[in-house]
Amino acid sequence: MNDPTGHFDTETDAVYAGASASDDPFRFDEAVARVFPDMIRRSVPGYTTIVPMIGVIAARFARPDTALYDLGCSLGAVSLAMRHSVKAHGARIVAVDNAASMIERCRHYIALDDGQLPVALQCADIRDIDYQPASVVALNFTLQFLPPGDRDTLLERLCRTLTPGGALVLSEKVAFPDAAEQSLLEELHLDFKRAQGYSEMEISRKRNALEEVLIPESIATHRQRLEAAGFEQVTLWHQSLNFVSILAIAPEATA
Repeated sequence: MNDPTGHFDTETDAVYAGASASDDPFRFDEAVARVFPDMIRRSVPGYTTIVPMIGVIAARFARPDTALYDLGCSLGAVSLAMRHSVKAHGARIVAVDNAASMIERCRHYIALDDGQLPVALQCADIRDIDYQPASVVALNFTLQFLPPGDRDTLLERLCRTLTPGGALVLSEKVAFPDAAEQSLLEELHLDFKRAQGYSEMEISRKRNALEEVLIPESIATHRQRLEAAGFEQVTLWHQSLNFVSILAIAPEATA
């Protein structure tokens, strides 16, 4: 099984459809896990490009006998993309998520996959784990769910975790300081979700559920935070509407 774009064989997303849909804040529970590939594909423009490209990036930066972290791994789409791209001898993937329902399903998909790179799964908070030397770290739409006050500390830890010249991929929903630009991209994102078949009720309910859970920041804020954390080169490599992915490179070793 090699499915780096996240098109797993799961149910169609109807979490926010129907009169019985919950009005609780968004959670990565079993209901979301069952439909997650369909949900994220229909909600995040560019997702099906970002995931396989993380595999390509990982292949360039992976080093022998190091860890490749997939933080907030959900069902393991990024882990699978890295597993089928990376050839570095002795490299291993560590996939971490704090939602037990995600880890359980991720374990199933990893077991079905025919890739040879070892994958270790951890059900844990990415702020609390003991990191091993890594050449690649992926935060694919994960940092945005942490309180803003915790983001600096995590990125500083990850920069120290990376081997010299190692890479961090940070994908996020972002906000724009210009009100007109923000409004236009928000409306286009709504149009995108309508084009994917979501009803106005589903769009509204999910937006309300995410309002206090997913806190987007500007591209400039992400860039400044990564640079302050110690990353030497910060490059915006992908943007689709208000969703971006950034490549940050750790400093090379000094003589």
